[in-house]
Amino acid sequence: MRHEKHFFKLPFLAVLIGLGLSMVTLGTSNPFNSTAEAAQRGGHTKKRRVAATEGAASFYSGQFHGRKTANGETFSKDQLTAAHPSLPFGTWVRVTNLSNGKDVVVRINDRGPFVKGRIIDLSAGAAKEIGIMQSGVVQVKLEAIKALPTAFISG
Repeated sequence: MRHEKHFFKLPFLAVLIGLGLSMVTLGTSNPFNSTAEAAQRGGHTKKRRVAATEGAASFYSGQFHGRKTANGETFSKDQLTAAHPSLPFGTWVRVTNLSNGKDVVVRINDRGPFVKGRIIDLSAGAAKEIGIMQSGVVQVKLEAIKALPTAFISG
């Protein structure tokens, strides 16, 4: 009976170590990881512009309004939020429409897009701000400008 308490500790510890190592190796291929970490080091009172990337952006359809996002929030199509495959939740990103120069700052609160070739999915509110409601998909430039300390990131 005394040894039964210790039976689950070793496998549990091995799983935690494995998850930690996999997260470290997965993070090395993302060009935004170092920029989000740099923004975190700057504190949440400073806004620091860091590396940018370009690619195709789309926006969420209305069917997701009211559903839970990956970080546990309820999605609102009117808020200035976005889905990105790997940026930490709470990261603020400036999204600039390369065809008209309009930009919007959104907060990452979900994962996606899940369509090949796209780098970010915007809420309808953010899409309206930069004028992509008609075309649906446009080329944009992303600049990660701020990330909240991990203590404030839910999910």
